[in-house]
Amino acid sequence: MGQLMDKEFKSLENKIDQLIGLYQQAREENIRLHCLLENAQEKNRQLAERMQTVAERLKILLNNLPGN
Repeated sequence: MGQLMDKEFKSLENKIDQLIGLYQQAREENIRLHCLLENAQEKNRQLAERMQTVAERLKILLNNLPGN
């Protein structure tokens, strides 16, 4: 009976180690994805600003066309 308990404890210990490893991997992936998201959001903000600038310049050009 003692050996059976030892095997069960060892199995439980291995499963806990696997769970900890999976948790750490998920945490690292979450950090990496968070950084990618922040970068994508910053690029999106910059592109939106550029589009706004282009739209404003286009509006000025259209208003300055002959006949307006």
